[in-house]
Amino acid sequence: MATVVVAAGILLGTTGCNLYAPQATTIHYDASDGVSGNLGDLAIRNAILLTDDGENANLLVHVVNKGSDDIDLLVQYQGTDEKITETVTIDANATTEIGVPGGANVGVQSLNASAGSLFPVFFQYGDLTGTELLVPVLDGTLAAYSTLVPTPTPTVTPTSTPGVTEAPTDAPTATPEPTTAPE
Repeated sequence: MATVVVAAGILLGTTGCNLYAPQATTIHYDASDGVSGNLGDLAIRNAILLTDDGENANLLVHVVNKGSDDIDLLVQYQGTDEKITETVTIDANATTEIGVPGGANVGVQSLNASAGSLFPVFFQYGDLTGTELLVPVLDGTLAAYSTLVPTPTPTVTPTSTPGVTEAPTDAPTATPEPTTAPE
């Protein structure tokens, strides 16, 4: 009988912790390198910017649309001289991958942010106010990101055109005058 009382005491003592302690599994956190946010029917997940040069970047983010309608999501950021806005259609009841091969693409130009910094990106659709996320800027050092870094835009280098040479013309040749033999 004493063992039953001890077992019941242990059982009540160990399960009572859940009555007043929060469960860690119910606390939201970003499990990877990116940041997340919610905007109406959209869940913006794991947003990061990938760059090699600090000027051009690839926005890598997953957007989950929990609604029954397609949504035109506006992605806005401050470039060097002006605000730049791009639109991405997020399909209804689906996850749209942005920045991965085969997915939508938002190329960020005039980034002016080095790897390790945070860069503000604003997400908005419809009449909603929108949300600004401080998106971490990473480079392609990690193997998982190395193929997602934007490649530099090839610059067109004009080739030198050789100078135009005229076709050789026949130079006038002097016609020898008949000479008379000395007498």
